[in-house]
Amino acid sequence: MSVTLAVDCMGGDHGPSVTVPACLNFLRRDPSVSLVLVGRDADLSAALGSALQEFPDRLRLHFATEVVAMDEPPAQALRSKRDSSMRVAINLVKDGIAQAAVSAGNTGALMAISRFVLKTIPGIDRPAIASILPTVRGHVYVLDLGANVDCSPEHLLQFGIMGATLVAAVEQKPSPLVGLLNIGEEEIKGNEVVKRAGELLRTSGLNFYGNVEGNDIYRGTTDVVVCDGFVGNVALKTSEGLAQMVGTFLKQEFSRSLWTKIVALLAKPILMRFKQRVDHRRYNGASLLGLKGVVVKSHGSADAYAFEQALVRAADEARNRLIERIAEQISRQLAQGAAA
Repeated sequence: MSVTLAVDCMGGDHGPSVTVPACLNFLRRDPSVSLVLVGRDADLSAALGSALQEFPDRLRLHFATEVVAMDEPPAQALRSKRDSSMRVAINLVKDGIAQAAVSAGNTGALMAISRFVLKTIPGIDRPAIASILPTVRGHVYVLDLGANVDCSPEHLLQFGIMGATLVAAVEQKPSPLVGLLNIGEEEIKGNEVVKRAGELLRTSGLNFYGNVEGNDIYRGTTDVVVCDGFVGNVALKTSEGLAQMVGTFLKQEFSRSLWTKIVALLAKPILMRFKQRVDHRRYNGASLLGLKGVVVKSHGSADAYAFEQALVRAADEARNRLIERIAEQISRQLAQGAAA
């Protein structure tokens, strides 16, 4: 199935110097995808050079005059920058010209603009940010990662449905295992919101594992981990900090003496495989779930390889009808609740 992605090429720390090469690499590896590159004329032209001629039927430009800054307040970006590359890309999804949008820009602005332009799927109160983390068994999808600091039990149920639908769609797992992040495995643990959410998830029809603790995330105990945005964001940032610390410790230990440097050379193949397994760039691309359109947020500091992974994620979600499948699952859940 062919899909078209709208790409905000101006977003992120590096802008077109990273996003445009990533787009070109993606077009070379996936002939079923077309891209609409959104950004300022001069910036896109400089980054593309003569590459536009390489894909006459699958690559086109859509110019925008404004750019949302990485530190710009979301409300300001929403109100005053209607011709920003971010908003234009989202508008292309709303108008049906593209099936998904990808941006490495300001997360708050992207969520605010996407929610305003695309609206939420009926039955979804709040969109959530879902991303992938590596585990000893492969990887796990975690949501919410920061869009919703305070959540009700019903919100957490919706996150579980959206996360399970995402995994079923892109991983072809018909019944993903869903866990609820808590301070203990027992049903009596946690605050009242989490305990009530557990009750809702148990009767939801999802393949609900039960409560999982923080260490279960990296054990790969479940396919999906559900939590509120406050807890999810803290867990994510803690994980990133831990990974950086481990990398620093390894470098320090292997550079202590001539002998440890020799050992490092001998261990280089193992270290390279280890680095590849935990390379955060492989998992780049957070999905903004619950909207009437596929929107994927790339990390702002992503290099070309990482940004390309976000493009892959967006194409997979569009190709596998993620939005329609979430709408169907939520509608089914609402009907089940009405019948009860």
